[in-house]
Amino acid sequence: MNIGLQTPAQAGLKWLFLDLNSYFASVEQQENPHLRGKPVAVTPMVTDSTCAIAASYEAKAYGVKTGTKIYEARRMCPGLKCVLARHDKYVEYHHKILDAVERHLPVNKIWSIDECDCILLGREREPENARALAMAVKESIWRNVGEHINCSIGIAPNSFLAKVATEIEKPDGLVILSPEDLPGRLFDLKLMDLPGINVNMAARLERARIKTVEQLWHISPKQARSIWGSVQGERFWYWLHGYDVPYQSTNTSMVGHSRVLDPDLRTPEKTRAMARRLLVKAGYRLRRKEFYASRLSLSVRFIDGYRWSHDLSFAHAHDPFTFLHYLEELWIMMVHDCGLLPSHHNKTVFKKVSVVLHGLKRAEDITDDMFDHALEEKRKVMQKNEALSSALDLLRDKYKKEAVSIGLPPKTLAGHVGTKIAFSRVPSKDEFWN
Repeated sequence: MNIGLQTPAQAGLKWLFLDLNSYFASVEQQENPHLRGKPVAVTPMVTDSTCAIAASYEAKAYGVKTGTKIYEARRMCPGLKCVLARHDKYVEYHHKILDAVERHLPVNKIWSIDECDCILLGREREPENARALAMAVKESIWRNVGEHINCSIGIAPNSFLAKVATEIEKPDGLVILSPEDLPGRLFDLKLMDLPGINVNMAARLERARIKTVEQLWHISPKQARSIWGSVQGERFWYWLHGYDVPYQSTNTSMVGHSRVLDPDLRTPEKTRAMARRLLVKAGYRLRRKEFYASRLSLSVRFIDGYRWSHDLSFAHAHDPFTFLHYLEELWIMMVHDCGLLPSHHNKTVFKKVSVVLHGLKRAEDITDDMFDHALEEKRKVMQKNEALSSALDLLRDKYKKEAVSIGLPPKTLAGHVGTKIAFSRVPSKDEFWN
């Protein structure tokens, strides 16, 4: 099918996948002895109207899970301990865990804050040796990171099945899916236990009269392609059957930040300040990645559930002053469209704000219009903004901890603005202070 495809027999036990168990809650239990053995929910803010973003296994035993409203979680689990998320601490532990893993195996790819995979070579692929390596990785984490940080490890012919194997035994599991044993324990799983099958995909499969993993196993690659409506379905079929098909690389298409506002930051003035700060952070990340952006979008959600979003396009830029200028234009549009009045100045109005930079390009990929045909005055302003932006970045890198900022940064309960863990992106350590 693809260049580089290996059959299950050719791949053997090639991949080891590590999935940390209840990661955020486990870090909190490692850091706070009084939380150990207790039901714990990690929350984005201190209010019962928010949702759990993580739950310990003790809390999961009561039915509390990611997305459960805290007021409902407290009803389900009267002894629940709620702790405010500390994303900087989870990133710190993330790097400690990677160091512990790499004492035994090089990490091939970081999939998320709590997932990574490794390639096994030579005799490492023999079942006994693969199992011994997995146990060595577990013990390295306990010894070098913390005895309350557990992981489930899966070993299989491809990374997809190795990840699936981590779902079979939790917590602290170790499952090997050998090529000769397939499909084996896969038929014990539900469709939505498989990575890439969400509610919508499960509904699509059901319309095709596929309700179990066993039924999915027995379709053909062409049928899978038809159900998915793309070649991704065919890739999925090969992964499920143990073929090692390389994942397609993805490119950065946008950089942004969003935030559910703390209760005391929901007035128009403070929400605008938060939007500005989020955009400054996004611009800093953009420059570190050496990109320019040509479009900015602003999205806000109001307390009553109403959402407003719009975007503006401009010549490629990467300095914060250009971005803030267009953010101000978007903010004025939003105030007009939503009918905000001066009387709303100190009232709770907003719940969430998001800013995203789109149309990313490297300097060498931008057409000459930006550099050669702009009006001389505009070119001078752009050069001045970029020089000042570079100077500010140097000061941030040198002094850290908000030593320099554009405008007064809003104060949050978490102590940092915008930076949080995303499913597909692990923030760098310095994002928590820039």
